[in-house]
Amino acid sequence: MKVCILGAGAYGSALATVLNENNNEVVMWTRFEEEANSMTSSRECSKLPGIKLDSKIQITSDLESACKDAEFILLAIPTAFTRDVLILVKDYIGDKPLCIASKGIEQNTCMFVSDIASEILNSNKIAAISGPSFAIDVVNGVPVGLTLACKDSEITDLIYKAFCNEHFKLRPCDDIIGTEICGAIKNVIAIASGILDGMGMPESTSAMFITESVHDIKSLIQGLGGNGSTITSFAGFGDLLLTATSSKSRNYSFGHLIGSGASKEEVNEYINNTTIEGLYTLKSIHKLIENKNIEMPIIDLIDEIIYGDKEPKDLVNFLIEKP
Repeated sequence: MKVCILGAGAYGSALATVLNENNNEVVMWTRFEEEANSMTSSRECSKLPGIKLDSKIQITSDLESACKDAEFILLAIPTAFTRDVLILVKDYIGDKPLCIASKGIEQNTCMFVSDIASEILNSNKIAAISGPSFAIDVVNGVPVGLTLACKDSEITDLIYKAFCNEHFKLRPCDDIIGTEICGAIKNVIAIASGILDGMGMPESTSAMFITESVHDIKSLIQGLGGNGSTITSFAGFGDLLLTATSSKSRNYSFGHLIGSGASKEEVNEYINNTTIEGLYTLKSIHKLIENKNIEMPIIDLIDEIIYGDKEPKDLVNFLIEKP
């Protein structure tokens, strides 16, 4: 089957390799013609240096041709740009299912990507995949597992067939909102986990923090109408464990800088040169819980450490004081 991937970054490229390996026709779209030409020529994504894309994977900046005859559309771009891209693709997507691989919450509206897609595309043919899977690991073919969330069994079967093989596993569920909450908030929790490590806190304290976070995320999922059990899925605990414990995570590394007492210049340089989804999501999730009158003190504290006058040591105090 033909699959169109919106986005030609590291994760989109990684998912393209899996789809291509399974003998699907894969077309990656970028809105930048120069990037499309460069990737077509070099067979390489700049975010995955040294990794060559198979010659059968097409890269284009022509949105209409990319979408034409595709069985489903895969969205793999930063959340901040999803609205603009979905508006662009609206005229070409028709009744094709949309599978969301982007993670995060839109800042101004506090909407999840599935909500944005439903509003713009006027469609309920929406799915989401999320789980512990760094792009480099997906490309290298190591075993990884993701949650596939969708309320339509036919769409679930379609996406499952396109992706699954001996090293790429999908576990289906019908909780799209819970899956998206997990995928978004884990980046924020990873920042805090990195702060603890930067302060020199041992693994025991990190494990305490992650466990407390699991309880808080479960409550948030339930408060927003999702299924609390989603926290135990690949999208939930699986992705949280990976992102909140690995220096490969940009969010964790950012938190480590703050916890280790890096200067403002060092922190700002990292921000300016690195995509830190957790920072974008922090503002959104903080606004969202305020709007919904949901208590989540850990989010309030992380926001105050990053943007206010709280210190990293206050995170440790919070863990001890929390009932």
